[in-house]
Amino acid sequence: MSDDAVVVGRLVLEDRVVPGRVVVESTWIAAVEADPSAAGGPWIMPGFVDVHVHGWGGHDAMHSASSLDGMARALLRRGVTSFLPTAVTAPPEELRGFAERVRAWIPAAPDDGSAPLGFNLEGPFISPQRVGAQNPAFVRAAAETPFAELEPLLDSLRITTIAPETPGAIELIRWLTENGVVASLGHSVATADEAEAGYNAGARTTTHLFNAMSGVHQHTPGLAAVALARDDACVELIADGHHVDRVLWPLVLRTKPADRLILVSDGIALAGTSQLRGMLGGLEVEVRGDRCTLVSNGALAGSVIALDTSVRNLARFGLDLPRIAAAASVNPLALIGMHDRGRIVPGLRADLVELDDAFQVRRVMRAGRWFEGPRTTSPDA
Repeated sequence: MSDDAVVVGRLVLEDRVVPGRVVVESTWIAAVEADPSAAGGPWIMPGFVDVHVHGWGGHDAMHSASSLDGMARALLRRGVTSFLPTAVTAPPEELRGFAERVRAWIPAAPDDGSAPLGFNLEGPFISPQRVGAQNPAFVRAAAETPFAELEPLLDSLRITTIAPETPGAIELIRWLTENGVVASLGHSVATADEAEAGYNAGARTTTHLFNAMSGVHQHTPGLAAVALARDDACVELIADGHHVDRVLWPLVLRTKPADRLILVSDGIALAGTSQLRGMLGGLEVEVRGDRCTLVSNGALAGSVIALDTSVRNLARFGLDLPRIAAAASVNPLALIGMHDRGRIVPGLRADLVELDDAFQVRRVMRAGRWFEGPRTTSPDA
């Protein structure tokens, strides 16, 4: 049975916000009812879903099963009820080890942590000219990698990043799509034509829009321009105010259909800790304020936020709450073919986030069970 049978507050539904009650039975939403007396209650949103996160709370997704445990528990307190542990570009044997470790861990993942839905690979088939905070020593060309070498990665692989202009990329995108893996275009210097070719081959989303990719130029438009222009292409947005300046947020919000915006954190192990230095994919990174950068050149290196920060920032920016909820919940789930959660609808899993007036997480419900929110706030833009 659930800790609470009834959740009362301002319910953020798919198309409106209404004061009401969510009746929970066991792990499922049994009913959603209007209740005008709940108008002064907390905000109630679907549980957040982070499909691009490398670590959190001092735990790195690529280290060990115990690190995955810690990461899942830390994320849940931030309202993230489901997630994809995400690997950075690494040698083939490390990526195979990561995949095997996550697959073995999923059935034993803690029930007091965010639920794993598979895993994400951010590389290695990216452009050596746009590695960002990834290690260039481990970048590979798809044309030099037989599909047979990639087959051990397929089970539970949900998303992988590919630069569409690199040798063999289009064939790889088609092969992954045929095998049920979402190809995400990113870490790329693609021209507009090359980006179009990638989406036409089956790519469905875009890794951290604007970052580590060819951009929006009036004479030489690149991947970012095509991603914004195509209504069928999803885009990941890191709404921390650093990865994409707030001046550009209206451009993203006005060009992308409501079901094509996906909030991600790109969080790393240093997020949620007091540590100021650490490692990411073999590269040293440091935190200054609410920014994480490479020590070597100052380039942004992931983030130190969780999705609660993005939700709060966009709410303060004035974006309507149903659209924020979709970007943080149902849209990433739909991208990877999950439909049993992510909305406040009868029959779906009771994954909910209770937030105060300032959109700080108070409590988190995972599969009908309540957990306390964080003791400290995460950084805002």
